[in-house]
Amino acid sequence: MYNRKAIDEFVSFIKSADGIADKRALIGRVQRSFGLIKDGSVYYGKDFAVRFCHAKSKGFGNTVLSLSKLQKYDKLPFIICIVTAETNHLMLANTTFLKKISHSSQELRVDNIRGSFNGTDIMREFEGISNEPANFEFLFTSHENYTFEENLERLVEATNNINPTGKRFCPTEDQISCIMHSVERAVSFLSSHEYDILNQDLQERVNAVDTEIAIAALIDNVNLRGRIIEHLITSPEDLRAAVIDALHSGSPLPEFFTADKLGDYERKFDDYSTVSDIKTKVLFLSSNPKGYNIDKMLSFLSEEKSVYLIYIVAIDENKKISTRLCSMYNRQILDGTRIIRHWAGRNSRGVTQYDGTALEDAVFNFDSSIDIAAAKSFIERCING
Repeated sequence: MYNRKAIDEFVSFIKSADGIADKRALIGRVQRSFGLIKDGSVYYGKDFAVRFCHAKSKGFGNTVLSLSKLQKYDKLPFIICIVTAETNHLMLANTTFLKKISHSSQELRVDNIRGSFNGTDIMREFEGISNEPANFEFLFTSHENYTFEENLERLVEATNNINPTGKRFCPTEDQISCIMHSVERAVSFLSSHEYDILNQDLQERVNAVDTEIAIAALIDNVNLRGRIIEHLITSPEDLRAAVIDALHSGSPLPEFFTADKLGDYERKFDDYSTVSDIKTKVLFLSSNPKGYNIDKMLSFLSEEKSVYLIYIVAIDENKKISTRLCSMYNRQILDGTRIIRHWAGRNSRGVTQYDGTALEDAVFNFDSSIDIAAAKSFIERCING
């Protein structure tokens, strides 16, 4: 969870100490002001962790930290403070923002976390967004979409030059035509009686577990929170009973399997085959939710009758739940969809990410229209990526 106030205070404090040029002195000031706990070379509190490095410039190449140590703090904003003669520079170095592992990493595997990363292994830019304090909130809420294990797989592949395991979808000409026509299918579905049936179906599912959704919204772990709410909405009553009991009693949540599929809820009609992806937006928390795997999305849209939808479940501070069923092509959703190409590996077109404010806007100020030209241009970019 990103505590904007705490991190803004830390950023301002570090900026006020520009020119200190003494790592030890700066650490002492920070510890006195923020009460951070020392763990080797890492200093941490409940809202963030920081590693101080002395260097001649922001482009430093020093060894920063072991990957195993970073794992301990990867759920917090992990900040690198580079102390130079004139300026203190700050960057995020969570696993999402690492390109590879450099030092002593020959035996790095998903079941053997080894090696350390250097300053040059930290991305200075993430999909066009500079890695600097002004963008920390966006960057960290992007990082929260991925587990340490997911990033570990990517780092193992990048570090050891392993052939990627993913499979790039290669559509035929007929399939490309079907994909391009998915825009018109979406327009048709949104104005159909079937849309009303699906929307009512999902709304009734939400109503049946609205109390439990409100409880689950308070879970800090973004990935776990989303999976639980998806499970509550889509699973049969007998399968969600254990989760409901745990939420009400405060006991540990049971382990449950969620398939790595394109969406969370499938429903077929005579003229449409729909997949709906449930996206939770807790209105009092910052978030930029993960979207879809582009190759999986293209593969689905290459099928006749296919319609891909997003079902937004928004929860406010008073536990009120608001929902919206919309197309991936609706103006607000499309404008708020960012393609993340680097993350998914070399054998993939990448994944998407939604702007959290666009999801909120779609719920409360919905623009039901679809710009067909813009939607087809987006699909072409996905196909050619």
